Amino acid sequence: MESTTLSFANLHNHGELFANFMRARRQSFIVHNKWNLPEAMGMEYDQYDTPASRWLVVHDYGEVLGGLRMTPTTARCGVYSYMIRDAQRGLLDAIPSDLLYEEAPVDPQIWEVTRGFVQQSVPAAIRRGVHARMVLEMSRAARELGISQMLALLPTNWSRWAARCGLEMSPAGRVMDIDGVQYQAVSIRFVPHMH
Repeated sequence: MESTTLSFANLHNHGELFANFMRARRQSFIVHNKWNLPEAMGMEYDQYDTPASRWLVVHDYGEVLGGLRMTPTTARCGVYSYMIRDAQRGLLDAIPSDLLYEEAPVDPQIWEVTRGFVQQSVPAAIRRGVHARMVLEMSRAARELGISQMLALLPTNWSRWAARCGLEMSPAGRVMDIDGVQYQAVSIRFVPHMH
């Protein structure tokens, strides 16, 4: 099992990994979760998949096991910035605008984490290992990119596994029901991991 952080600058070095990651996202979010999201050529995507983003992929011999997307809070693409901020600004119907306690940040040291998943086909025996690789790669990317904090919208069980993963997480907004699942915006601090 290995992990790779993809960017538009290095996609050409990793063959089909990015396309396979986007196909795995489709499988996870459109097929399994039944979310109504854009798709093309068997891949899920949205307006936040831009050259500003990075895609963290956990894979084994080309098979995508899980991953996530990281986007700087300074990103801009037309009227869009990043998902949590755009929801707060009322641009996204599916997410309540009062999801954060404070105004969404725009700061080069703060990034957003979205579209995190572990494939349903990953055996229970290695799921925790996939999560651990995601956390390690996310921490490495934070050091490399100068990220001190990340924002994420997660199911409310985040508090049960945050300490186990070695992440310093705290609530950043209220608990919300989105499509029958309880979600909460959280802040992930990386300052302790940057030394």
